[in-house]
Amino acid sequence: MSHNTIAINQRMDKFDGHHQVWLFGYGSLIFKADFPYLERRPASIAGWTRRFWQGSHDHRGTETAPGRVVTLVPETGAVCHGMAYLVTPEEFAHLDHREKNGYLRLAIDIAFDEGGSVEGLVYIATHENAAYLGPATEREIAQHIAAARGPSGPNSEYLLELARALRALGKTDAHVFDIERHLLELAGN
Repeated sequence: MSHNTIAINQRMDKFDGHHQVWLFGYGSLIFKADFPYLERRPASIAGWTRRFWQGSHDHRGTETAPGRVVTLVPETGAVCHGMAYLVTPEEFAHLDHREKNGYLRLAIDIAFDEGGSVEGLVYIATHENAAYLGPATEREIAQHIAAARGPSGPNSEYLLELARALRALGKTDAHVFDIERHLLELAGN
């Protein structure tokens, strides 16, 4: 599958006719909401874990030197914490473009931290897309991130902002925090 997924996502009709849809963010959507939203709430999804296994050719890297950004992979018993946004369907044109580098819309159950749940959407990049980089050790991922830069800035900024946002939510993520620790060691901090 091509890493440009705009056309595929435009065909998703699960929420056609809805005036509002909840969107779950687990990566840059936690700290960079560059779209209007009606409401924002800390939330989580079950059965998925966040991993820096997706390549970024368009934001935190380039075609010839992709960066690494997060996607979700299934994991029994896992809970992935993030942020849910209530948006109108008009926002999906922008979001489909923002997440075009291999991410597909998927319907998912979102649990709000303060209680309650709702069916909403999440963007996930699976191993079947052309931009998928796959597993590596946290140290290898940190080395990759340290060297990558794209139109949206250094790949390290993405990692550090995500770690900061998770701490602000009071959440831990061993994968993210281990990569952050290795990145800071590489930088000599």
